Amino acid sequence: MKMLDLLVKNASLHDGRTHMSVAVRGGLIVEIAPGLDVPAHEVIDAGGLLLSPPFVDAHFHMDACLSHGLPRVNESGTLLEGIAVWGELKPLLSQEALIERALSYCDWAVAKGLLAIRSHVDTSDPSLLPVEALLEVKRLVAPYIDLQLVAFPQDGVLRSPGGVENLKRALDMGVDVVGGIPHFERTMAEGAASVRLLCELAAERGLSVDMHCDETDDPLSRHIETLAFEAQRLGLQGRVNGSHCTSMHSMDNYYVSKLLPLIAESGVSVIANPLINITLQGRHDSYPKRRGMTRVPELMAAGVNVAFGHDCVMDPWYGMGSGDMLEVAHMGLHVAQMTSQNGMRDCFDAVTVNAAKVMRLQGYGLQVGCDASFVLLQARDAAEAIRLRANRLKVWRKGKLVAETPEVIARLTVANRPARTSFFKVNQEF
Repeated sequence: MKMLDLLVKNASLHDGRTHMSVAVRGGLIVEIAPGLDVPAHEVIDAGGLLLSPPFVDAHFHMDACLSHGLPRVNESGTLLEGIAVWGELKPLLSQEALIERALSYCDWAVAKGLLAIRSHVDTSDPSLLPVEALLEVKRLVAPYIDLQLVAFPQDGVLRSPGGVENLKRALDMGVDVVGGIPHFERTMAEGAASVRLLCELAAERGLSVDMHCDETDDPLSRHIETLAFEAQRLGLQGRVNGSHCTSMHSMDNYYVSKLLPLIAESGVSVIANPLINITLQGRHDSYPKRRGMTRVPELMAAGVNVAFGHDCVMDPWYGMGSGDMLEVAHMGLHVAQMTSQNGMRDCFDAVTVNAAKVMRLQGYGLQVGCDASFVLLQARDAAEAIRLRANRLKVWRKGKLVAETPEVIARLTVANRPARTSFFKVNQEF
């Protein structure tokens, strides 16, 4: 056999297989088999630790990230004040600052094994400054991150003057996906009209759709129903996603029993954003307070592809976050009460393979012929990875090492955890 570029031996895979070897040549996975031992320029013994496909964030706002406190802090913690703060910040934005913050975040992402991001970018301002900035970021990070951009009319595509024209210009500039926010239009009817208009636009241009849909506690906000209908009517199955869908948390069970199969039949995927949904929703409740996150296990049981997104990191809506999709999965597991073994694996899938399906990534996964992009985690399986928010020991992108954890931390493996006294001794080296 021709010399391999890389051989990762004795790895556990996220699908439950153990003692597996992954062979890499020319940036692709050429063989996966137990106990494979062939010549390679570099051989890594995983020691039974988890080798995962890279993390994927299918819902993020990179144009706003790392702007927390500019020009002020969202004191109420509500969605609407966050939108107001973002509106105050927009006139102060510069392309240079947007690019610098986004590139800093992309460095964080790679270190966390996050190699694919779908970012919504605000198209409400006629300058389209955020669009120009993130298109440049997309170009700069292309060697190590798959960055998709969604044309997102934050102020409402029909509600804001020139909203439709601005969004079309963004698509003409190279933005990948059609976005929307129907629940922020002035009326329910206008919201439904925006869904119809934007889906028709996507169908005309051969693009995908990703809408902020029903991000509210109002159980009568039912734009996901319209989105599912339009996906079927226009033949967009597999190309449409509804993000947030938090109103479903408050809907009555009878209506949801009708809604779930409609979403499944339409091929619409759903993205929950656990960290942000649990933070922003239920703000108007006294007690009991609603969790707000959409019905993740029920959607999955109905056959809907469900992913988790990070949504925000240190921006007007959320003052925390680090780009760690295991933190997202950890919160999702708790909010959705998905504590069974299968449930925990489903939460891991929600930040890896399911999110990759939403983004329609080509060459993703741990299969022969896929890109040799994967992450070695300091954990034995998916559940342990979530529990520990496991260290990313090594991160590869198309066969090239792009990030790794310092060796002193890597020595603290689950399999060889030191005694308590020596643990403190090791930590003194940091």
